[in-house]
Amino acid sequence: MSTTHLEKELTIEPTSVRAWVERRMIFIELTDSRIIGFPADRFKRLKAATDEQLQKVELRLNGFALRWEEIDEDITVPGIIAGNFEIL
Repeated sequence: MSTTHLEKELTIEPTSVRAWVERRMIFIELTDSRIIGFPADRFKRLKAATDEQLQKVELRLNGFALRWEEIDEDITVPGIIAGNFEIL
């Protein structure tokens, strides 16, 4: 049995096309048009970061990860989608 084009698309995890910060909330827009947000305080380094440092979020690995160079923090998009946050 062959795999259809639709089945292949459904098995590919979405990545982020955009990331931004508003009032210490991190938002990502996914390739499937969903927007997901989470509070910066869900991650130890993000919680300790200044508002200015949080604004410097970059997309890496073709939208697979978020990177904050100044505070040396990386978070994967699949981890965000799955709700894998640090326990503080």
